[in-house]
Amino acid sequence: MNAHVSQGSWPVLVLNADFRPLSYYPLSLWSWQDAIKAVFLDRVNIVAHYDQAVHSPTLQMQLPSVVSLKSFVKPTTHPAFTRFNVFLRDRFNCQYCGSPEDLTFDHIIPRSKGGQTTWENVVAACSPCNLRKGNLTPAQAKMFPRQSAFAPTVHQLHRNGRLFPPNYLHDSWLDYLYWDTELDP
Repeated sequence: MNAHVSQGSWPVLVLNADFRPLSYYPLSLWSWQDAIKAVFLDRVNIVAHYDQAVHSPTLQMQLPSVVSLKSFVKPTTHPAFTRFNVFLRDRFNCQYCGSPEDLTFDHIIPRSKGGQTTWENVVAACSPCNLRKGNLTPAQAKMFPRQSAFAPTVHQLHRNGRLFPPNYLHDSWLDYLYWDTELDP
């Protein structure tokens, strides 16, 4: 197919079979090429289109802007422990001073003192706070996280992700995205 759009254009919102996004942050998006492939493999239904079309010698097809999976994908209940997910849990703020700048992650109990790299022992920290705390315990440094470190649920990460809507939201997506955090307790 020959398209008159750039490679990175025309992202497609991917919904589960229940018409909820697979994830909010990062928002579940596919390239238009992957979406069209999934249509032809009969894995998705097209829910909404862009005004843009792609053409082949025998076919013209409007680009999908929203697709839904035909088979429900059960969301994971335990999110992966990743640097990004720690930042998302902590709402992209240093847990010592509140700054959103230059984030790293800090072991509350330093690894040199037996602290492990777990949800319950790692928080987002800006570089200046992380350097200031150094190899000390919170009591030694007199620096205590604003919230206790905890293993979040997928629901909690999705709720936090809704606080950070993406820069680009196509109008056809808005009926399927809920950025108001009061919708889900």
